[in-house]
Amino acid sequence: MGVLVVHPSFPGRSVPELIAAAKANPGKITVASAGIGSAPHLYWELFRSRSGADMVHVPYRGGGPAYIDLLGGQVQVFFPNLAGAIEHIKAGKLRPLGVTGAMRTPILPDVPTIGEFLPSYEASGWQGLGAPKNTPRDIIERLNKEINAALADAKIRERIAELGDAPFPTSPIEFGEFIIEYTDKWGRVIRAANVKAE
Repeated sequence: MGVLVVHPSFPGRSVPELIAAAKANPGKITVASAGIGSAPHLYWELFRSRSGADMVHVPYRGGGPAYIDLLGGQVQVFFPNLAGAIEHIKAGKLRPLGVTGAMRTPILPDVPTIGEFLPSYEASGWQGLGAPKNTPRDIIERLNKEINAALADAKIRERIAELGDAPFPTSPIEFGEFIIEYTDKWGRVIRAANVKAE
């Protein structure tokens, strides 16, 4: 899951205030990304398309340089992964305005989802495990069973929650369908924003 954060000097304290500020000052608010086509860039593009917010995209060569300039106040807005931002948020160095997932996260229970203000907005990353195409079915089923059992373990679930994420146990068929839907959704965002590889 990602999180929409701003530098503490930014006057907006909510997603609607950020959108209003961007519309009142077109092209004056800067939004960092970890590079063209990175998750923070695509989360921003989805936000821009749903909100009409006009901000200047500043792509960096990775999240590290984007954080440096955001923490230094050279840019104002960023859509990083929550796991990477949480310590800066807890220290008061960044202000969260909204999480990008479909539901609020227990790690920041008072921070709304962006979707609470832009109902069609939802953006989350994921990690999964795959195997070569011709892997025998019994091996696939055994791997799936063991992975889902690990994701049900209380300690693992707790650690994942500490990072602001949630486990996603599923079947191989459901996971394949999820990948197709996910690829289709972000393909539409990429084409609409005319995102091109550098």
